[in-house]
This record gives sequence, C-alpha cells and structure tokens, in this order.
Amino acid sequence: MSPSLIGAFLWMVTASVIALLPTRDHHWRAAYWLIGAGIPLLGWVVWQNGPLIGLLIMAGAASILRWPLIYLWRRIRRGKM
Repeated sequence: MSPSLIGAFLWMVTASVIALLPTRDHHWRAAYWLIGAGIPLLGWVVWQNGPLIGLLIMAGAASILRWPLIYLWRRIRRGKM
C-alpha cells in the first residue's frame, strides 16, 4: 500500500473519530481543518495511484463530509455563490 493511501485512510479514521466527539459548533471547525488537509492529500493520492483510486477516495471523503457538500450545493442552486 502506498504512503498516500495510508495517509488517506488515517484521514478517514481521524474524521470518523472526530464525528463521534461532542462539540458546540456541530463539527464545523473540524470540517474546515479536514477539508484543508484532505485536498492536498487527495492530490497526492491521485499523483501516486491514478485518477480512479483518487475518485474512490474522494467519494469516501465526500460521504464523511457530506453536510458541507450539501450546504454548498444548496447555495449554488439558490445562486448565492
């Protein structure tokens, strides 16, 4: 297994553990940090393993961070971006 895939799986485990912890801001601060760390990590995965594996990792990350994506989609549909 390549180092980038190990990093991606560690990112997913970390995100899952963070989701279990109670927070006052409904995990938004953690989501921003996870997005900031996940984008370069996704680029590294695509660079080392190819676009197909990158799409699979991106789908897994999107399932973990689904609420920021849902809110982004709602804002785009309303035309407020």
